[in-house]
Amino acid sequence: DHFRASVLLAEKTTGKRGEIVDADMTQHVEYTQDDFLNSTAPYEEVYQYKDDPFQHDRHLAIMCVKAAKAGIRNFKTLYSKYTLSLKKAASEIYICNMTQFEGQPLELDAGTWNCNENGVERWNGQKEETACCHPIMPVERLVNIDTGAEKLKISYSKGKKWRDVIVEKRILASANSIVALADMGVAVNSENARALVQYLGDMENINYDRIPERKSVGRLGHIEGEGFSPYVDGLIFDGDANFRSIFRSISDHGMFTEWLEIAKECRKMSTTARIMLAASFASVLVGPLGGLPFFVHLWGVDSGTGKTVGLMLAASVWGDPQIGRYIQTFNSTAVGLEKTAAFLNSLPVLVDELQLARDNRGKSNFNVYALAQGVGRTRGNRGGGIERTPTWANCILTTGESPLTNSGDGSGAMNRVIDIECKASEKVISDGMRVSSILKKNYGFAGRVFVKALSAQKPEMVSQLYQGIFQILSENDTTEKQAMAAAMILTADILAEDWIFKDGCALTVSEIVDFLQSKAAVSAGQRGYRYMCDWVSQNANRLREGNDTGDIYGLIEGDWAFIIRSVFQKAVEDAGFSSAALISYLKQNGLILTRGRNNTRGKRINGVLTECVVLHIAPEEDSTETDFEEI
Repeated sequence: DHFRASVLLAEKTTGKRGEIVDADMTQHVEYTQDDFLNSTAPYEEVYQYKDDPFQHDRHLAIMCVKAAKAGIRNFKTLYSKYTLSLKKAASEIYICNMTQFEGQPLELDAGTWNCNENGVERWNGQKEETACCHPIMPVERLVNIDTGAEKLKISYSKGKKWRDVIVEKRILASANSIVALADMGVAVNSENARALVQYLGDMENINYDRIPERKSVGRLGHIEGEGFSPYVDGLIFDGDANFRSIFRSISDHGMFTEWLEIAKECRKMSTTARIMLAASFASVLVGPLGGLPFFVHLWGVDSGTGKTVGLMLAASVWGDPQIGRYIQTFNSTAVGLEKTAAFLNSLPVLVDELQLARDNRGKSNFNVYALAQGVGRTRGNRGGGIERTPTWANCILTTGESPLTNSGDGSGAMNRVIDIECKASEKVISDGMRVSSILKKNYGFAGRVFVKALSAQKPEMVSQLYQGIFQILSENDTTEKQAMAAAMILTADILAEDWIFKDGCALTVSEIVDFLQSKAAVSAGQRGYRYMCDWVSQNANRLREGNDTGDIYGLIEGDWAFIIRSVFQKAVEDAGFSSAALISYLKQNGLILTRGRNNTRGKRINGVLTECVVLHIAPEEDSTETDFEEI
């Protein structure tokens, strides 16, 4: 009767009387205490049902009863240890389970995963788990030499063609973020994202010593202890994908002799062409010499003066001079230009067409300070900390139809810019179509030669050359920052003449000093004073006693203009100057009358006592009456 009941139960469970009877009969095998302690038979009997949860739990319960009868009270614990030992033994077998992708870059230990042309999958104990439906594997571990951050180079095959993508570890560590790889063609979605994260993590951990580790960099320029990117052999670019096109443009193409011939020809066309070439070389001297970023800006209202071709000539020193490759335009955001400067780092930033930065009122919204400081904006991150602040040490070469700065800009901005006007009668580059055509076919050689020669040169020699030129320039009527920028250009030109051109056309101090700002022109105080003198002349009718035709701005008495304080502040700030800074300058130079600690004096205007800024408006002492015409 007991046997018939067992058979009927098996029929209910499986519907296969003949197949289960013998297996179910094992329930009647009685085990002794010695069987439980010195053999694996009772454990094997339960484990054979591991793929059927119901049968497994039923036989486990039956065996616990048998074990208790034999005096074994902890069968479940012993069984758990038994299953763990089996899994450990299985994992040791998997060391020979290697990836079997066709054309794979590496052969890696696949661990518990099955890796073949059908993709990546494994049995997780309950069902088949698919990580990816096509071959995919980590092939390189990249360590950034600037930040120390690690990235993985992932190779994947679709359509029998292997492709690579460099991915940050934090993206590969999250099922939510790894789906971004779908944009690169990886077959990942919300369904298999978790399995793909697990697979890539397992592959890196199991094969840590098999996966090669290489140094990487996300920028160009000087790299301490390594050399100069991109001229360091074996260095991998792991930077922003948006800058990959610029990184690739910094390369050589064509013939060096062809480029050298056209460059020498351009150097004889104009002083401006020589300055642009020298400034391009000078960019890599800014960091080593401890200088500050500076601008060289070509501007002119006439078309066809060769401004853009001059910029292309400077770009061809390092790479592809086509607009949109290495050269960018002002049709960019401030953040975009900042990130570009940080990426180029030591190489010159080349930006064309300043007029693209104008707002709908025709006013330029480009801020010289944003790039001239050499330090980007500090930004927070989602984690509550701050992102790594970008820095750069280079020069910025620009073109446009108007000067880069205006009278309302601060002295710091004026100091950092060498503005060069380009006229139709004095072209920067003649026969621009021919020159640009040659430059587009031959480029990128001179920069490598210059950097190689610079690295072989003693730093003290270059520094002494620069300091000597700087001292000579400082004796002229210019500021230190203007002299610094010009000295770097002249130093680079002398070195390029010695190492590359050898044509005897090196720039001289007298040739470049004409383009430098005088101390008075740079001084915001002097410019503000001149502006207010012009403003007084323009509004003279509203500064006369008895005026009843409009607003009253104050009074003119002799060489002094009594300007109502609020009117003075508005006029100054509308022109882009700081009212407080200008008054301080005027007071220090005796150009306003004050009362005690006040910067104003009282004056009755139309019978009302009013606080006025009293401005001296007499001609400068070194001017003669013949300099002025009475209106």
